[in-house]
Amino acid sequence: MRRMINISEPRLRFGFGQAVEDPRDGLMLFGPLARGQVYGIRAGVVGTSEGVRRFKVWVKRIQSPIASAKTFAEALYTPTFPGFETVYQIPWAPEPQVEAVVDTEELRKAVLLSERQQRVYRTVDLYASKILESRVQDEEQVDVWFVVVPDDVYRYCRPKSKVEPLLRVEDESQMTQEEAKEWVGEPSLFTEVNEAVEPYQFEPDFHNQLKARLLLSKIPTQVIQESTLTPEEFLTDSGRPLRRLDKPSTVAWNLATATFYKASGRPWKLHRIRQGVCYLGLVFKRDDRAGDEKNACCAAQMFLDSGDGVVFKGAVGPWYSGKGNFHLSRGAAKEVAALALESYRRKSRHGRVPRELFIHGRTWFEDEEWAGFREGVPKRTKLVGVRIRRSTQLKLYSTGEYPIMRGTAYVQDARSANLWTIGYTPRLQTYVGKEVPNPLYVEITRGEAPIARVCSDILALTKLNYNACIFADGEPVTLKFADAVGEILTAGPLKTETPPLPFKYYI
Repeated sequence: MRRMINISEPRLRFGFGQAVEDPRDGLMLFGPLARGQVYGIRAGVVGTSEGVRRFKVWVKRIQSPIASAKTFAEALYTPTFPGFETVYQIPWAPEPQVEAVVDTEELRKAVLLSERQQRVYRTVDLYASKILESRVQDEEQVDVWFVVVPDDVYRYCRPKSKVEPLLRVEDESQMTQEEAKEWVGEPSLFTEVNEAVEPYQFEPDFHNQLKARLLLSKIPTQVIQESTLTPEEFLTDSGRPLRRLDKPSTVAWNLATATFYKASGRPWKLHRIRQGVCYLGLVFKRDDRAGDEKNACCAAQMFLDSGDGVVFKGAVGPWYSGKGNFHLSRGAAKEVAALALESYRRKSRHGRVPRELFIHGRTWFEDEEWAGFREGVPKRTKLVGVRIRRSTQLKLYSTGEYPIMRGTAYVQDARSANLWTIGYTPRLQTYVGKEVPNPLYVEITRGEAPIARVCSDILALTKLNYNACIFADGEPVTLKFADAVGEILTAGPLKTETPPLPFKYYI
């Protein structure tokens, strides 16, 4: 049974029904798949006056071609960005529909607060409040809000960030973190106490907290550092960039594609994907705010054969069983499966349930857990459980200049294989990496399916990352954003119920 196979590079479908391997080729030659569905980018921008200015400079810049490669070989994997309207065939005016300016002095005081929870909460509030106020007061409609932040926000508003003693602004809050923990989950009878506790109910991470606080308002956002937009304005005394950034053409490809997607455009989808197939990636994030180390939030990322993605939050419970393993109860598993089927039915063209449902996870499925998944789907839906994890147990070396080819799979038996999702790529004529690539270990733990087909599907799912316009990722999209989605879902109070929402609100 052991054998080596090569899976052909999956192709993507673009405008006029044309299919190619590289998304940048498809967009340049044929335009996006969703031709005529989006008529232009209506952008809102919130930031300091300098941040807003830099955003306008960048949007004006991407109206024209941006070339970064110096040689033909480089141009194969860092192609020229031809200009936004040339690629996506819709306008994007440099002047935003709505702009909201954050006071620089207020932002400085918030970013330098000594207490981390208060620092991040107040900094997020300066941006989130502007967006929410604009939504109520302004008549202009906005597709995507660009949150342009100074580099200090990135430096000081992350979970392990610390402000240097000489820069700290002392916090006037009357409550300590230890005192706040006593009130989390048990609201006080006094409004002022609950208001003082609120910052401690959120994760001290600017990006995740902002996304979490805007989820229920269904506001797509794109967080960008000012130095990403105009890197030439952020140089050392010797003229070197302060940050290591992607090439300008790469930044343009990535941000433009993410913007098009968040404006409800579909850049591409998989070509010749099997109809009626649904992929579900399970997401777990430990959350000990309730005082139980086993407590975890379960969520799922669902991707349809059309390429659409939906995220929904399942139950919070004692799902962590130690050593990195998470398992749902029978009832919780049934609920997750039922939510997936209902979301699929609503988005399906004919309102039908899927013929096949593949559940991707990083751990195996227990008997009771799998019984719950089985109860949550009708008998006519084929259910398959697949465990996927990066493996270092097997390495294959090449005698040539480049490593093993992407798409190579070593099939161990009828239910397991090692799949190389990164490696030498003929289209790029290179391997974009520095080390010998490690494979994904793919194991069918429940249900029945041909292992070669499962590997082929996983390889195809590495090409559905609409947040970056690259050839492919190393992981399928069902697991690629698992940790990030889990962080956002648990970045706010545990009591918050989040309905199923499109994937664009999380990335």
